[in-house]
Formats: sequence, structure tokens, C-alpha cells
Amino acid sequence: MALPLAPIAGVALRYGAVALVAYVATRRGLIPRGRTDQRAEDAMDELPEGVTAHRADDRDQFNGAARFRRTVRVGTQGPGVEIDLSALGRLRLRRV
Repeated sequence: MALPLAPIAGVALRYGAVALVAYVATRRGLIPRGRTDQRAEDAMDELPEGVTAHRADDRDQFNGAARFRRTVRVGTQGPGVEIDLSALGRLRLRRV
């Protein structure tokens, strides 16, 4: 049975167009170049693994943090890649 390429080609064109727009936007300076804040990097390195949430009583804000850290290997002794995802979040609600 033949593999229908029309649906795959449509998806590939869409993703290719998005990638091209992102590439052009970064090259033309439409998206400013970010910087690495070492304090934020240190805070993310110190996060415990898992999801944590915290609400301060004296302030009207809710803080959350998440960290996922795994090592993926090809085979038992093969080359590996360490995946370290971390996120910090804050939701602040104030009456005005």
C-alpha cells in the first residue's frame, strides 16, 4: 500500500513556513537578543525535582516551580543525553 504524501507535505510546509519566519525575524533584528542572568540560572539549578507551589500570606502572590531531570541513553552503555527542564513562575493579583 502506498504512503499518502499529501497530508505529510502539508504539515511539512506549515512547519517549514513557521521556521522560515522565525529565522528571518531573528536575522533582521525584530526579536532582540536575550541575555543570560546568572542569578536566575543559579536559582534554577537549586530547584528540587518535582513541582512545588507556595502562597505567601503577607503578599497577594502565588509562586510555583517545576523541575524535570532525566538521563536518556541509547542501550545500556551507549551515549546518553541529560535532560534538565526547569521553570519558575509567579502570579500576582492586586486590587487597584
